[in-house]
Amino acid sequence: MQFGTDGVRGRANTELTASFALDLGRAAARVLDARIAVVGGDSRRSTAMLEAAFVAGLASEGVEVHRMGVTPTPAVAFEAARLGAMGAVISASHNAYFDNGIKLFAQGGTKLPDEVESRIEAALSTLGTSSREPAAIHGRGDASGAYVDHLMTVLEGRRLDGLRVVVDAANGAASHLVSEVFQRTGAAVTVINAQPNGININDRCGATDPAGLQTVVNAERAHVGIALDGDADRLIAVDDRGDVVDGDHIMAICATDLSERGMLHDNTVVVTVMTNLGFHHAMREAGIEVVETGVGDRYVLEALAAGGYSLGGEQSGHVIFTKLATTGDGLLTALVLLDVVQRSGRRLSQLASEAMTQLPQVLVNVRLAEQRLDVAELLVSEIAEAAEPLGSTGRILVRPSGTEPLVRVMVEAPTADLAQSIADHLAAVVRAHPDLST
Repeated sequence: MQFGTDGVRGRANTELTASFALDLGRAAARVLDARIAVVGGDSRRSTAMLEAAFVAGLASEGVEVHRMGVTPTPAVAFEAARLGAMGAVISASHNAYFDNGIKLFAQGGTKLPDEVESRIEAALSTLGTSSREPAAIHGRGDASGAYVDHLMTVLEGRRLDGLRVVVDAANGAASHLVSEVFQRTGAAVTVINAQPNGININDRCGATDPAGLQTVVNAERAHVGIALDGDADRLIAVDDRGDVVDGDHIMAICATDLSERGMLHDNTVVVTVMTNLGFHHAMREAGIEVVETGVGDRYVLEALAAGGYSLGGEQSGHVIFTKLATTGDGLLTALVLLDVVQRSGRRLSQLASEAMTQLPQVLVNVRLAEQRLDVAELLVSEIAEAAEPLGSTGRILVRPSGTEPLVRVMVEAPTADLAQSIADHLAAVVRAHPDLST
């Protein structure tokens, strides 16, 4: 297996096996040269098997392992930063339960650059036997408490009294934490989809399917709904009208707030090529610069570090506040967003509509027989022809998924009908292409 945009990922026990997890643990230990590792995972039923194998690989190479159990990805990154340790998370994030993955963090809780991942891949083929003394494996029951205490610092002593919040935990890694987190803020919280059973993670719930959350927000007349994904490193919000507020809107709200308070470094925000054109227009009007990267929060993180910027993220809900965390964190971002709502005295629907106007955007996924990275190159003329009616009023992006054998066709246009028509046409072109057909 190879690293994608967020670690390795595949069908558990067929593509991603315990044997591979063991070897990856050994290879990561050698390349990262860490003495201590913190390891956690999400709630899918294959996680315990893969975690045990990966941890065994680390320990066999002399790395002392602290197991955090079922815990959010950002909690593992936080603990790695706190201990100066490497980190690993057994999770397939937003994927269905039958998939799983392994994400790695360097010492200090930061994502790995491409060059380091390539070295780990190379090390997998040259493992041989280990001559190191096996290291100890420990439980770490107090880690979530330190992480929750850290989350509370986001509010800087302020409270969220009076806010009614509904949280959809996606039956994922944060299911056991969400009640405590939001109750400590003073908000009135209702939690849904927080009963993981190993196979219901992300199943018609969470950030990838917020319809159920919208229903509960409307029924309870809540001020805000928060939908996490399976490993809780991203969120999608729902406003007081029951409308979805995606990552672009969340970043626009937060960037504007930070800019107005003089806390947006270089008055710049980092986004990916998937970010809606409406976001770019809104930031230009607000006098905020935009840096654009490829798709994947790791590339956003690299640009944030290179420029020393303070805010970046993705439309999908990965939002990164570099002064507060080393990676995207759904719970942390939720508290930042709720704090803006509380301090402004305005409803989230008002903040979202004023922050940006979203251009109609259509995304069509086309499944392939295998992952292909050269899709856009194969379809250069077809994409150019399809883009002609748009001129400067929209855009087309055709790219491979970094985690699944999919081609993603994204079209933005002045009208939803035009965007859908162009997207459907290009999806049909992908399906019919002799080099891409399934």
